[in-house]
Amino acid sequence: MSLKYSTTTADYLVWSDAMNLIRKLAKDGNYKISLLISLGCFTGLRISDILALRWKQILGADEFTVIEKKTGKQRIIRINPQLQQHIKECYKHINPVGVNAPILISQKGTVFTVQRINVVLKEVRRKYRLKIKNFSCHSLRKTFGRQVYTMNGENSELALIKLMELFNHSSVAITKRYLGLRQEEILQTYDCLTF
Repeated sequence: MSLKYSTTTADYLVWSDAMNLIRKLAKDGNYKISLLISLGCFTGLRISDILALRWKQILGADEFTVIEKKTGKQRIIRINPQLQQHIKECYKHINPVGVNAPILISQKGTVFTVQRINVVLKEVRRKYRLKIKNFSCHSLRKTFGRQVYTMNGENSELALIKLMELFNHSSVAITKRYLGLRQEEILQTYDCLTF
């Protein structure tokens, strides 16, 4: 936990580590946290928007729409086939009261709080010995952003523009800073050029 009134910056997971974690959590029967991490990594949604999701929005759907709590803007999310399959598997094992139920309900029958999720993620970091210093809800959104950026290699500027739109940032500079792209990484672009 961070000290009161101090600021910490969430780190991101390497994509392969995130995917391995999702599989390990499911294998260990922790389907709720597996689902949370997969939704965060595959959609880039803020935790407040993930916690507001209901099964009827995501179960068997190719796309779903959210009104972002922070911005009030509407966003359409596409669910790829692997994530769809994982959602179905989690639904089967979680066995919620119905499709109108929120997707992340605690043992007390209430929707998890952001604070509780952060505590759980820190426990997950320790238990699975993750190579990440500051693991929090925001790490999932950053993991999504870094993967989109990394996947686009030579089209990294286009990826940044897309991410800027997805994250509702006002500039590419903010998106770069958000993703933690250091000047050194940006300068490595020049090393790719050959005569």
